Parts: sequence; structure tokens; C-alpha cells
Amino acid sequence: MSLDELLAGMLANGYDTAVLTDINNSTGSLDFIRKGQKKGVNILAGMEFRQDDTCCFIAIAQNERGFSEINAYRTQLNLEGTKVPLQAPEFKEVFIIYPLQRMEVFGLKDYEYIGIRPSERGKAMFMDKQQLSKAVILAPVTFRKADHTLHRQLRAIDHNLLISQLSEDQVAPIDEVFLPKAKLMSHYADLPQLLHNTHRLLAECRFQMDFEGVKNKATFTGNRYNDKQLLIKYTEDGFGHRYDKKDPIARQRIARELEIIEELNFSSYFLITDDICRYARHRDYHYVGRGSGANSAVAYCLGITDVDPIALKLPFERFLNPKRKSPPDFDVDFSWKERGDMYDYIFNRYQDGRTALMGAMSTFRSRSILRELGKVYGLPKGEIDRLVHQPEHMLNKNEVTNTILSVYNRMADFPNQRTIHASGVLISEQPLVNYCALDYPPKGLPTMQFDMYVAEDIGFEKFDILSQRGIGHIKDCREIVKINQGITIDTREPKRFFEDPKIAEQLRSANTIGCFYIESPAMRQLITKLKCDDYLTLVAASSIIRPGVASSGMMGAFIQRHHNPSQVVYPHPVFKEQLEETYGVMVYQEDVMKIGNAYGGLDMADADVLRRMMSGKYRNKDHLTKIEDKFFDHCKKQGYPEQTSREIWRQMESFAGYSFNKAHSASFAVESYQSLYLKTYFPLEFMVSVLNNYGGFYNRKVYVNEARVAGANICLPCVNRSEYLTIIQGRDIYLGFDGMQHFESKQAESIINERLHNGPYTSLPQFVKRTGIGLEQLILLIRVGALRSFGSGKKEMLWEAHLLLSKHTKTNPTVELFEVNSRKPVLPALESHIHEDYYDEMELIGFCVSGTLFDLARSDFRGDVQARELINHVGQTVRMVGDFVAEKFVKTKRRELMKFGTFLDSEGKFFDTVHFPPSLVQYPLLGAGIYLIEGKVVQEFGCPSLEVIRCAKMPLQPDPRSV
Repeated sequence: MSLDELLAGMLANGYDTAVLTDINNSTGSLDFIRKGQKKGVNILAGMEFRQDDTCCFIAIAQNERGFSEINAYRTQLNLEGTKVPLQAPEFKEVFIIYPLQRMEVFGLKDYEYIGIRPSERGKAMFMDKQQLSKAVILAPVTFRKADHTLHRQLRAIDHNLLISQLSEDQVAPIDEVFLPKAKLMSHYADLPQLLHNTHRLLAECRFQMDFEGVKNKATFTGNRYNDKQLLIKYTEDGFGHRYDKKDPIARQRIARELEIIEELNFSSYFLITDDICRYARHRDYHYVGRGSGANSAVAYCLGITDVDPIALKLPFERFLNPKRKSPPDFDVDFSWKERGDMYDYIFNRYQDGRTALMGAMSTFRSRSILRELGKVYGLPKGEIDRLVHQPEHMLNKNEVTNTILSVYNRMADFPNQRTIHASGVLISEQPLVNYCALDYPPKGLPTMQFDMYVAEDIGFEKFDILSQRGIGHIKDCREIVKINQGITIDTREPKRFFEDPKIAEQLRSANTIGCFYIESPAMRQLITKLKCDDYLTLVAASSIIRPGVASSGMMGAFIQRHHNPSQVVYPHPVFKEQLEETYGVMVYQEDVMKIGNAYGGLDMADADVLRRMMSGKYRNKDHLTKIEDKFFDHCKKQGYPEQTSREIWRQMESFAGYSFNKAHSASFAVESYQSLYLKTYFPLEFMVSVLNNYGGFYNRKVYVNEARVAGANICLPCVNRSEYLTIIQGRDIYLGFDGMQHFESKQAESIINERLHNGPYTSLPQFVKRTGIGLEQLILLIRVGALRSFGSGKKEMLWEAHLLLSKHTKTNPTVELFEVNSRKPVLPALESHIHEDYYDEMELIGFCVSGTLFDLARSDFRGDVQARELINHVGQTVRMVGDFVAEKFVKTKRRELMKFGTFLDSEGKFFDTVHFPPSLVQYPLLGAGIYLIEGKVVQEFGCPSLEVIRCAKMPLQPDPRSV
């Protein structure tokens, strides 16, 4: 049952007190207490300690200190990985309730009792006076009456059993439901001692907690005054670097921000974030500060972000304002390879027991519900697949599937298991066990048992330490350029990139593969349609591509207005005044605030609250009603037409939930420009860095193609040249061993280390002796061409390898002072064909390296036109030949399925296709391969695509290896 359902059940059945005793966790305790306070009921905290399916004891906190004791004990068990003992430890401010069957096991301490369930009342009648003095009523509530079947299904899922295999002790008794309090009390009327004990125990428990105050580490330096002074000093140090020291607007903005930060006691939050970023800079880690934190000029001066909020007119209130009930947070992105070290720094820098990862809750969703329930009822995989993909199929109409579907809606979004938030870290003033027990997942870092929403409600601001591959692209590219060209490059202070004409041309041409956030087909099309070649337009593009803006039709409106700004009609002069930069379209979340302020008369703090409410990030609906009344009262006083005001309100609601905040878009655009700078001036090194960070939107084939088109010579892995990762030497790019299927990383490291210490390999026998490689791994190297420097053909080396090694032997690596020339067997001439190499490469690397998939096509036809010529054939029906790259499913207004496709032509250039439902049904896309596509060339704002009439895969040359 959800917390709200539990509260409703309490009130409906006459209860004013209850204890939440979740099994082995305290995930919901504080949230339940908070909700209970609002409903005027007394909620207490506890935990049921279980060993597998056996209830060992129930702990009930007498107060906040007792709750901390319970959480600390559960945390210790989680840390040590030990099971719950049958006897409770020594607690100071905790009551313990044992099950009735445990009564004779050991003596009870003063704070320990025996729980008597309603079904056990008869046994209690035979207890003596002394025993009754230590007995209390135990009436667990686990599910609603109608949900016992759901409970059984969930227990079967938890145990990975068929529902028919569940034993009695694996399922809660059917009577663990709400009974009216009067009925429960009358049930024990002839056991007054139990009633007395129970009331006395509960009366001794009190739980008061401040849910309003900030729970984060209170100070950075040890006291608030020093925090304030240090933040002023650091801000002043950065001010001269970011702004003209005499800039009055910047000075005024900084002073106002510092005043609000101090007023709301957020100095320590800024200083801790700054401390994290300083460490990153010390280690030369590239990072990007983004999100609403980029609305802060103080953050810009500190170097937390690279977005200038004054230049972009970003309101600080979007990040922090006195009326904002929920705390803000900074989002800082690091390379995926460096986030582990950042975590190590944070957890070592800040006090143990007061720093933890944010928890999260995964829930059952759509297909997972049907699959899990199908398994517990023993349905074969084929029947489960049919139920998932064809729910209306006539064969799905039977007793089992009817039972499954009957609980489907109830199980939707039901909690499944606790997990880890993608990026959140909490740094607390008080020990974190004051708030919940801590989990220790496989990563080994302590993790809160509640999620970010509960954390926010009780007064925590999380620090978001994120990771992304785009950061790795930038950092690694700098290092690769230094090695390959001897040039030291700096991607900091990205403002200089905004004015670079070569970068502008690169952006305008949508030559952005590998660049963060701007490489997807949809984004490249949008860049083309906008003829985007400047920072502000790219910032807007980052937001209007969001689903809500695009589906509302305002993406098209923005593009149209971008090309014809003089024809824009504003619904009110305020729109021209506030949104002229975006042609009257509310592109950003800040735009909602601006219109709420300038048109609706709300102050900026209320306007930010309105934005959060509209986007579903604020739970107080009464507050929304008050602000809505303020908005329309102001409009009425100003004499605005009601119809206009209603339409503006509707647009605000539409955009608030889906658009980015401008600071977020600006942060993304900064990183995009940093990537774009590297791709423009160092395209080969940049693609190597993309490969070594395992790509982005596309698979490896696309990035290798991009490097080839840019002029690189792509080389297969080589035992004498390659490293584990891909490397570049001049214009030669050697693919790394990491890209080989089924090749062991330890074997690769061994080959590299041996070569480093004792020089290049000169022959197959010597290679085998020095590395101790086994036959299976050796065959992979031969087939992929990694031993080509030995001068023999693949087939000859395969024969030699089998003579040197059997399938069951592996030599120990040895190094000989002098190479002994052994006699090689004389083999007849062995024929080989380049197609064998292509198929080997596709099998072992995933794509052709020595050529392209076009080289395997049976037909020499490469299309009527190439991608670069497409714009010259608008309105014509043409045939094109393309290598499949990606596809995107969408549903039409009629809920029919259509697709957008992306292909490479034989020159390695991209073109896009549109597959409407009729064409898609008759001529489906069937994954990877070369396609012959016939369609009509269409264009939108200068961006061409092929509206598919028909398409089919082209046959490839047969695999000569199987002949």
C-alpha cells in the first residue's frame, strides 16, 4: 500500500497512531511521518528485521534517537553483509516486539515485548500473568483486502518462483488488512493487560522532526561568517577574470546574488561545489557545470559553470529565490572515466557517515509487468511475447492471462527495488542514519534508502555529480593532439569559439558527428533548417528540439519566424519586449517566468514557483491556484482580453513541462562548441577520442567512417602497432584491441606489455612463445589481420598456428636471446579473396574496415544521386543506395507507426528518409544492411530528405568462407 493509502485507511478505520515497519529498510518512514503530520495523525518509525522470510523482531523507535539507532544497526548489517540475528542487539531508546512463537527462546529485557496477532488471541488466553505483562497487540497491515492476489504475485516474483510453489511462510497471512479500530479493540476486550501495554508503549513514543530546515552540511569553514567571507573572496578573484572590473551591471548582479545566498544560508553549498570543481581543475579534469546553477553569476565567477548569465539575461531567481520552497542543485558533468575519482575525493573529503549517494526506486512498468507475471504463472516465452506485443490477440483470452491483466493497472508504477540515483550525492550536517538506513550496493559506496523527492521534502539539496562520454571526447582529444602533433590546446574560455568563422561554417553545414548533443539526425536536421551558425541560435535549438515544443508545432513556428522575423505577430506587446530574441515563442522555462512577471504581474520568485508547478515539480496544488488567481486578477485589472490571457496561460502550461531552462541549453551549447572546435581543427584526433570513449549517438562504424571521410587511413588492429584503445600516428588510425569481439582484455594487455619490454614481434612462432597465447585467441588475431606484419597470408598462418598449438595446450611465455629458425611446413598455394577479409572483419569487429559494406553488394548500382546532390532534385522521384545507420519510431495522430531513417551513401555522406505508415507496412526497414530506396525528394527549410515509396535490402556477395 502507498503511504497515502495507508493514511486513508487509518482515518477511515478510526486510528490516530500507527508505526511504519517496512522490512529491513526505512525508505518511507520520514515521508510517512511528514504526511501524517499534515493529516493530524501520529506516525511512529520502526523496522521489521527479517532473516529471509523469518521475522526475527520488530523495532519501534521511542524518538528520533531511537530511529537513528535502528538505522545505524541496519546500516551495519548491510555494510558487513550479515544476516539478522534471532535476538535483537542492545538498544537504548527502541522498543522490540518479538513474534509469539519466540516467547520461550530467551528472557525479555525491559524494552522487549511479545506481539499477539488477532489470530493468536486464543493462545494468549492461556498465558500467565507474568507473560501477559510483556505482551502487546500486533496487528500488521500489509495490503488492501482486494490485493491479496497481487501480494502473492509480488512474493512469487521476489522469490523467482511459480505462484503455485509459494509456501505459507513466504506470504503474509490473508488477515493482514485494516480492521476498524473499534472491532480490533473489542477483539482483545477480555485481555485488558494487552490493551494497557499497547497504549502505554505507544504513548511513550514521540517523533518530532524539523522538515523545513536545510539538512546539508551547515558550513564549509566551520562557521557562517567565514563561509560568507570566503565566498566573497573567491567570487572577487573570479570576477576580474570573467568581467571588466568596472562593469556596474555585473557588480550589481553579483552583490544581489551574494545577498540572497547569505540570506538563505547557501554559502556552504556554493563553497562545497566550488571545492569539488577546484579538485577537478587541479587534476586537469574537464567538467561542465550546467542546469539551473548556470543562472548564477557567482557560479560563473567561481568557475563552476562557463555560462555567462548576464550576457544571456538569465534570471538568478530561476536558481535561487526566497519563495522557492524546494532547494536548488548544481549539475556538474565529468568524464565517465573520471567520475569514480571524483566520488573518491568527495567521500574522503567529507565526513564518513554524513556523505552518501542518493537512492532511487525502480518501479514496474508496462512490459516488465506482463513478463514478470507471465513467468510466475509458468507461461512459455512465446505466450508472454504474444501477451506483450499483441495484448488483444484472441489466444490471450484465458483464465491465467485474465488474472494477470486484472492486476495490471494496480501494479503499474509499483515499487520494484531500491537502486542508485544517476548522479546525486548528499553531504549532511548530521549523521545520515538520522534520516534512514544506508544500503551498500556493489559499488561499495553508502546509498540512501529514500529518493530525491523525499530528500527534497525533508530539506536536502543534492549535489549532482554526473558523467557523460562527451566530456571524455574533449579531454582525451586534447591529450591525443599533444601526442600526435605536439600541440597543446585549451578548450577553456569557450567564448572565443563563438566568433570563429571556421567553426561557424562547420556548424552551419551540420558536420557535427561526434559532437555532444548536436550529432543526432534530428539535431543535425534542425541545425540545417535554422542555418544555425551562432551560439544563441544553437542555445535555442537545444531547447526547441525537446518533445513538448516540437509536438506543439512551435518548433516549426520558431524556424519560420527565424527566417522571417519581420513577419512575426506578437499576441501582446509584452511578448515583443520579453521574447523578441525567440520571436515571441516561449522556448525556455525562463520565458514562462518572464511572461508570468511582465504580463501576469507576478514577481520573479512567484513566477519561478509557477514554472515549477506547471512542470509537475511542485506538489502543492493549492499554491498553484493562488498564483493562478493572482495572474488573472492582474490581467483583469490591466484590461487584457480574457481570451488572450487564457491562451497565454495555456501556452505557459504547455512549455513549462517540456522545454529546457535556458541555462541548461546554454551549458549544452558551450560543450557542443568545445567539441565542435576540436572536430573543426583536429578532426582525426577527435574521432579517435570519440572511439575511445565508446561513441555517442551512433555505433563505432559511423565514427570510423567519419574519420575515413576526414582523410584518415583506417588500419586494422596490429600486434606491433596497436594499443588496447585506438591510436593515431600521423594520419594512420590503428583500431584498438578493445574493439575485437571475444578477444580477452588480459590477453591484449599481455601482448602490449611484452612488446613494450622486449621489442616488436617478428614471426608467428616467436609471437606464440613470447606471449603464451592459446590457439583460440591466436586464431582471432590471425583472422582479423593483426599478424599481417609477419608477411604471411591468413590461411598459411592458420595452418602454422594449428601445428604450433593444439586446442588443449597453451604455452608459457618465454623470451629467447637468439631466435631459432625452425623449419616451416611447405604448403601448396592457398587461394584467398578480399571478401573473406570483409566477412571476418564484420564478424570480429562489427563492420568492414578494409572496405565498406558497399564493396560486398552484388550490384554495382550506387543510386541515381548521392547525398550531396539531393537538394538539387527536390520534387523528383529518385533511387538511392544507402548503408543503414539508425532509425526512429514515431506514432502518427492516428496512432499508426512511422519511421525516420538515416543512411550513409557510397561516399560516406548522410541522408535521411521518411517512412509513412503505408510504405513502412509494405516495405519495412529490417536493420543493418545496404538498401535500395526509391522515393520523392522533399525539403523543409533547405533540409532535404527522401519520402520513401519503396525500399528493400540489396543482396550481398556470398560469404566465401562457407563455400
